Amino acid sequence: MKEIKKPDVKAPRYRPEVHTILNKEFFDSFKEKHPKYKNADNAYLKSIIKAFNKLVFNTVIETRDGVQLPESIGWLFIGTCQQSKKYNIDFAKSHQYGVQVSNKNWATDGKLAKIFFTNHAPKIKIKNREFWKFVACREFKRAVAKAYPENWQMYVMADPKIKIEHAYNKIRQKDFRTKQTAKELESYNEFDI
Repeated sequence: MKEIKKPDVKAPRYRPEVHTILNKEFFDSFKEKHPKYKNADNAYLKSIIKAFNKLVFNTVIETRDGVQLPESIGWLFIGTCQQSKKYNIDFAKSHQYGVQVSNKNWATDGKLAKIFFTNHAPKIKIKNREFWKFVACREFKRAVAKAYPENWQMYVMADPKIKIEHAYNKIRQKDFRTKQTAKELESYNEFDI
């Protein structure tokens, strides 16, 4: 067993410069584009955006298929992945016991949750889609981590050897065919020739 050193919380840190989209320039251009909101407070507009984002990520957590983002930007969903091949250290328990303790995810049979973003669906053809990226906020990640062990079988299984857009399209097509077959069976009469 390897010993683990506790980090020095008072040591100097490198903090990269943070750029946010919800800044004064954004709100000024929004109010210029939509004059009826020119008297709205920036904090109020920011709270509306955060409430919408929270609604989106809660819907992603509750549904298997995830959510199609507005303006056909892409799909956001949670996938189940195999356990990492690297040694996954549980830092909270490691600091508690003084030795390295691995996190084996016993509650989910060793499976991990990952938040996937894809914009390679057939209906979504936006220009320069390769350059789009999704980074989940801390609140979203923690909500997924809390909800995943309770219902981990519900989410799409992601095969590491197949590109995620192919796997996701395959699952959506299978669901569509199942629904189509169910509709056809409703009107089926075996005695009608």
